[in-house]
Amino acid sequence: MSTFPLTFLEVQAKNHALLSTIGFLILLPFGVLVARYARTFTPVWFPVHAAFQLLFSGPVIFAGWYYGHRTATLMGLPHFNDPHEKTGLALLILYVIQLVLGLFTHFVKLPSPFGAGTRSPQNYFHVFLGLVILVVAAEQVHRGLYIEWIIGTGNLHPIPDSAKKAWLALVVVRDAYDKCFVMYH
Repeated sequence: MSTFPLTFLEVQAKNHALLSTIGFLILLPFGVLVARYARTFTPVWFPVHAAFQLLFSGPVIFAGWYYGHRTATLMGLPHFNDPHEKTGLALLILYVIQLVLGLFTHFVKLPSPFGAGTRSPQNYFHVFLGLVILVVAAEQVHRGLYIEWIIGTGNLHPIPDSAKKAWLALVVVRDAYDKCFVMYH
């Protein structure tokens, strides 16, 4: 195990990894929970959910993307040339689409073709797209931990097992929540 400090490139990659993981695997899911549970006891759940997803998650996600882009630049690599970079860009675009779709879903009330008392299709698509983003983000973080760091930095300072265990814990907790959501709601 190396005891000397991280290189500048490693610091940039680490900043990218931390911010992207926090944004996509902690803040976004927390914002989902706000929407899911706050709506059961307060009519002002939407402003809290929207503010959380945009004002808290957004800056962290965009900063993470910035550090990823900067890291590729520092490495002298072309941008969006490997699966991790392409998926990262796709996640960023899907996140922005999800924000716009959330606003549309909340403010434009279309009639539901599924009958009275049901939600319109855009509500279901908003939920589905959110789940897709969370699943792809989990896989993206995994790829960063197990493949990209090694390729990009030469693995001079290997990823600590604690980071890999943290990723696993976040995925397991999210999976357990999903199972409870399906079973009890």
